[in-house]
Amino acid sequence: MIKIALKNLSEEIVKTDALIIPLFEGDYSGTCRRLDSLIGNYIKTAFDSGEFIGKHNQATILHINGIKASRILLLGLGKKEDLTAEKIRQCGGKAACILKGIGAKDSALSTSSFNALNRHLNVEQSAAFYFIEGVMLASYRFDRYRKNSDASSAKNNFLKGLTILNSKADIPVDYLKSTSWAVAFAKDLVNTPSNDMTPTILAQTARSLASKKIRAKILERKDADREGMGAYLAVAKGSDEPPKFIVLEYQEGKGAPVVLVGKSITFDSGGLSLKPADGMEKMKYDMAGGAAVLGVMKAVVELGLKLNLIAILPATENLPGGSATRPGDIVSTVSGKTVEIANTDAEGRLVLIDAIGYAKKYFKPRAIIDIATLTGACSVALGNEAMAMMGNDDELMERLKKSAAETYERVWQMPLYEEYKDYLKSDTADIKNIGGRNGSLVTAAYFIKEFVGDTPWVHLDIAGTAFSEKDRAYTSKGATGIGVRLLIHFLKGLY
Repeated sequence: MIKIALKNLSEEIVKTDALIIPLFEGDYSGTCRRLDSLIGNYIKTAFDSGEFIGKHNQATILHINGIKASRILLLGLGKKEDLTAEKIRQCGGKAACILKGIGAKDSALSTSSFNALNRHLNVEQSAAFYFIEGVMLASYRFDRYRKNSDASSAKNNFLKGLTILNSKADIPVDYLKSTSWAVAFAKDLVNTPSNDMTPTILAQTARSLASKKIRAKILERKDADREGMGAYLAVAKGSDEPPKFIVLEYQEGKGAPVVLVGKSITFDSGGLSLKPADGMEKMKYDMAGGAAVLGVMKAVVELGLKLNLIAILPATENLPGGSATRPGDIVSTVSGKTVEIANTDAEGRLVLIDAIGYAKKYFKPRAIIDIATLTGACSVALGNEAMAMMGNDDELMERLKKSAAETYERVWQMPLYEEYKDYLKSDTADIKNIGGRNGSLVTAAYFIKEFVGDTPWVHLDIAGTAFSEKDRAYTSKGATGIGVRLLIHFLKGLY
């Protein structure tokens, strides 16, 4: 992880591999003029030639003499009136990627453009904060399984340090470090292939977070059976890997806890309702909700948040073994309700309802938030740009919307009309686990709602956002760590 330092140094005297100068479109500023008098008007030449004009994410590298920096990276912020926190975050990610490409080990950030901007941005933090966040998020790499020379070279060349020059803003660097590390932690869990990320290994990872502040408890198959978790165990029946029902308790506040439930299917074949072979290798990401929850717990401890928080990860595989659950089977749940399993590939909601039932039974929570790669319909509805959000508590959802706006981990609220209950009627059980293709995004959430009761609850469907098929501004291809920053920000606002 990049080391961040705040120093009261001017641009011309800082010794660094690369001096980053963010500039607005067409803004040949006082800082540029001052530096140009020492380096031979290289910056003005870049503007005059049109090679650099400051469009958003435009970048030009200048190799210079006359100051202690080896290079200058001119980075475009775009038009001042169009600038947002997210665009600044993207600029940070762009800078990190460029510096990695040129093998820069350390860099320094000029904040002259940002210092003037802080008064105009209608956001919680300073412009420099979002830039640093983008740099830190973009610094993630997953090279555990790459042993070739290219991977080794990339690792050695990655940016190690970023010095923030003359910032007039109070930048909470420790918060940035904790959240960025938490995101990287969650990404590592999701990117790890399922042969090395079994329910047992996930449980061991959860146990590694145990401390004086966190108590870890793992329920084995027999424990889950004793609790009446028929829905959860039905998903686990086809796999030789033992299921692990993971519970972490963080008790540093007063009153009833918030419970985070993360779907933790370490591999999802669909069970006997088998998924198509095309793309099934990505189903290691079906535990992204659980990974996000563990990342949040890691950050909450580091930040010392004064609240009571419970994490529940119902971990298992969903495989079509000889003892696998069959479509049409009926199972019981912690709540006592029975479920007809019409489709074994609608398994996420089955593990979630028993986790929610367990939370209600033992913790009497003030609120439950579940986060899950639940439905392919989420991707159909929202693409890869937002989480679908549904729930029974408007205040809770409004709080999450504000956190989503601040972190750019966006949510889009969907309805849970009473009529959706009819979609889930079963002729043989209290409810069935699918409601057909029509409205499948919301009927999946409505199914969970039937087991929540009056407890304030929100469901976040991250099926479209937990895994990226391409590199983005500050997120590399693969696991995105979605939900970690959102939930940390939300929890931080509770006290």
